[in-house]
This record gives sequence, C-alpha cells and structure tokens, in this order.
Amino acid sequence: MIDLTLVGIGTGNPKHLTIEAIEALNGLDLILIPNKGAGKDDLAALRHAICDQMIRQPGPRLAEFDLPRRDAQNPDYRQGVEDWHDAIARVWEESIRSQLPRGGKAGFLVWGDPSLYDSTMRIAGRLQARTQVALRIIPGITSIQALTAAHGIPLNQIGAPVSITTGRQLRATGWPDSADTLVIMLDGDCSFQSIDPKGVHIWWSAYVGMENEISMSGELEEIAGQIIETRAKARAAHGWIMDIYILRRPAR
Repeated sequence: MIDLTLVGIGTGNPKHLTIEAIEALNGLDLILIPNKGAGKDDLAALRHAICDQMIRQPGPRLAEFDLPRRDAQNPDYRQGVEDWHDAIARVWEESIRSQLPRGGKAGFLVWGDPSLYDSTMRIAGRLQARTQVALRIIPGITSIQALTAAHGIPLNQIGAPVSITTGRQLRATGWPDSADTLVIMLDGDCSFQSIDPKGVHIWWSAYVGMENEISMSGELEEIAGQIIETRAKARAAHGWIMDIYILRRPAR
C-alpha cells in the first residue's frame, strides 16, 4: 500500500510552505523529484533546496526521475495531454515500486497549489487506478496570491467576478463575457497580444515570489512590448520561465 502526499509548496520560495506542508514532508519515506531535462535544472534544484531547508535529518529519501515529454506535435492537444499523463503515471509507479518495494509514504512537491492548473492530482488519479494508493493533498500558496501580493492589488473589483483561464483559451476565444478581470495562466506566447489593448490594464510577474522575481504593470497598449522583451530575455537567461498576469478592462 502506498500513501501518496501531494504537497503544495507555493511559488518556489521556501517561506511559502505552511506548517502543515513542512510536517507532511518530514513524515514521508520518499520524495520524488522530477527532472525536466537540460535548461530546467533549476526546478529540481529548487525542490532540493526546499527539502534541505525544511526536512529534519535523517529525513525521507530523495529520488529524481526523468519526466516524460509531451508530444507537442500531436494535433489533438487534449489527447496529447492524456497520453502524456498516462506516461507520467507509469513512471511514477515504476519509481515508487523501485524505491518502496514494500510500500510506504511517498510524496511530491507541487508548485503553487495542486488544485489550480496543475496536473499532479489527475496523474495521481491514474496511479490510483493502477495500484493501491491512498491520496492526501496539502494546499499551498498559489501564483495568483503571490501575484496580487507582489503588485499590492485585490484580485477582484467590489462585488465583481473574476475569470481564471489560460493563454491558449484567450487566443482561441477572446475575452470571455463572464468577467472584466482575467487571470491568465500557462501562457508561453504572450497571448495578451491577441486582444484589443485599449483601456486594458495589465499586472504581470515572472518567477513571482522568488529571489529573481520580475514585476511590471501599466496600460497594456503602452507596456506590452516591454513585457514581451523582458520575458524573452529572462527566459533566455534562465532556460525557463514561469509567469502569470491579470488583465482588467473597464466595467461594462
């Protein structure tokens, strides 16, 4: 029997871990750390740094595994993601069985919160379908919370709704009618370029909550180009980037 714990760790800042998260990490037998390949070594290193700082010795065993890559050439995006998640679940099972052949308590450190635009819980569900797994979720600080804190703004206007969506959806469907405030996540293409910028304010941050955080805000039509240039330089310098932004238009 495997007890699997998914621990939300915030946006990479060890100070974002809750007491519950720290206790959960210290109660594990094994922590699995994904290796996403060249150029993204910092992501594994940050997880190791959090463990070094928060785990009491002797502590759980740390084991890295190579994360399968998604087939970006698959024209069916959803099926491509489903196949990718199946492959990750198989690697999880192989890694856990090799490290804990008699069962035990395994865990993953999940960026932000496991419930928000993260696939770890879905992959864990696949693992549960393959073998006996008891699942526990430890919530974490989200990138949305870190973004609003970085800019010192409330997420919503008074009594008004907020829509959380992705860059892909913004490009495909435009600004949804559901809200005048949008949170855009998982956007590798600066999808704010696909909308009419007139009257739109943007609050943008990369590596939010981390030492190398970059934050910019202003009228979209004035600073869009500056954000695109800054993002490209940061990604080239680090080999990866995590960014998020809020768009707000005048109430209609």
